[in-house]
Formats: sequence, C-alpha cells, structure tokens
Amino acid sequence: MSRNAVHYLEDLEIGQTFESAARTVTEADVVAFAGLSGDFNPIHTDAVSAEDSIYGQRVVYGLLGLSIATGLLDRTGVFSGSAIAMLGIKEWAFTAPVFIGDTIRLRLTIEDVRPSSSKPDRGAVQRRFELINQKEQLVQTGRIDVLVRRRPKAQSGRR
Repeated sequence: MSRNAVHYLEDLEIGQTFESAARTVTEADVVAFAGLSGDFNPIHTDAVSAEDSIYGQRVVYGLLGLSIATGLLDRTGVFSGSAIAMLGIKEWAFTAPVFIGDTIRLRLTIEDVRPSSSKPDRGAVQRRFELINQKEQLVQTGRIDVLVRRRPKAQSGRR
C-alpha cells in the first residue's frame, strides 16, 4: 500500500507492515524533552557526569524514544484521518539505549483487527511498534492499540 494514504479498518490486515522514514535524535530533542517533562536526570542532561555511567555518554530518555516513534508513525500518514483514539500502550520494552546522534526509524506491524460489536463505524487495531536504530538494532518495542474508523459508506468500494 502506498504511503500517506489513509487506512480505514477495512484496509488493514494481520501481518501487514509499514516503515517510516528515519530521523536523527538531536541534543535539541533531549533539551526540549527535559524542559517539557521536568526530568533533568544527569544521565540524560549532563555530558560530563554521563561519561562515568555504564553507557559512557548521555542516553536519550526512553519516553522520548516512544514519543518519536508515534511521530514517525504520524509522518507515514497511515492512520491520519482514520484514527479516533489511542486505546493503550502495552508490553513496552526498552531493549537497547538510544543516544544523541542515533538515527531511528519505526516498523509497525498489524497484529489484530476487530470491528466493534457495539459501534459499526469503528474497530480496534493492535499494532506492534519496533523502533530500530542505524545499526539495525531493536531499541524499543511494544504494542499501541488504536480505535480506527471504518470506511465511510459512500467510499466502501474504494481502496
């Protein structure tokens, strides 16, 4: 399926994958996230003290990685115009550190698609997120389920 096309519930299949463009994590991202969250832990914000950490350098906030993953998905346009609400984040794991200067991309796999039994205009989609760095390492993974619109009746024959 093409990028930047809206995907309604009927367009999604178990096993279907989508890949985002890559994005480099910058110092500005870390500084902005520190200011937004109020978390100024030196492992993220102090280059000198982070040299003595197990990583030998500053590590990017785990939640910043998760936030970037959702932004990378939005840039694909796959759910833009069809998503109603995020239903939850499940089984999220930080499998390797992300560092300032790493270039990351998102691979999203559809794990389940279920029409709503009570509201015929929507359904739930289970999505597996895999955040991958420039070395092809999986750095974060988990599920973010979403409520998605069904195709409007006037468009039901189009894909």
